[in-house]
Amino acid sequence: MSLLAIEHISLAASLEQRLRHVQNAIADAATRAGRRPEDITLIGVSKQFPPETALAAFSVGIHDLAENKVQDLLVKQAWLASAGAQPNWHLIGTLQRNKVRQVVGLTHLIHSVDSCKLLEEISKRSVACEMITDVLLQVNSSEEESKHGFSPDLLPAAAESSFALPGIRMRGLMTIAQLTAEPEETKPVFDKTRVLFELIGARLGKPAYWTILSMGMSQDYVQAIECGATHVRVGSALFGPRIT
Repeated sequence: MSLLAIEHISLAASLEQRLRHVQNAIADAATRAGRRPEDITLIGVSKQFPPETALAAFSVGIHDLAENKVQDLLVKQAWLASAGAQPNWHLIGTLQRNKVRQVVGLTHLIHSVDSCKLLEEISKRSVACEMITDVLLQVNSSEEESKHGFSPDLLPAAAESSFALPGIRMRGLMTIAQLTAEPEETKPVFDKTRVLFELIGARLGKPAYWTILSMGMSQDYVQAIECGATHVRVGSALFGPRIT
């Protein structure tokens, strides 16, 4: 057996162990909230890890992977595809309008749509490619100046005004809670986002595809699930500490 194969087996075993721990925590949180664990989508955030790690994650059953940067997503997507692996790729970081043309048609879901101008650009590029792009509206529910996203006050009107844009399908909302040593302190942010999600869904006429609440990361995915998250974005709890 080659050294490369041995390293892959070792990496996969480590990932599988962490995956079981995260899956058990997801199941426990969902049960406490009266929800079904299978209704929660686990997204492995592979940013700052090499393509080999992303491939190992896919091999142990993490079939949704996310990147923060467009270039990293494109590189890993091509690398994994060459190895016969085609996970659902999610873009979760800030997307500049001049990068939209690079990702249209290549993402399962764009989580980080933070302006009407970005929505319009995605719409234009999607129409040109004759396809539909699934997106989430990012809301700055913690109202921190350092964070991107629509303000909670402006989000409903922005969603209504952009709902009919061709080439895009608005699936729901994404938020990032504040960093805190006490994960329970994130719950008001997640609850606020869920209320906004329900309000906008009602104002849009409850479209069948308005179904996604992307909330929670390694430090607070349990609290996010208890507050209604359907998708959780987990990095270090799956992949271990990042080397910066």
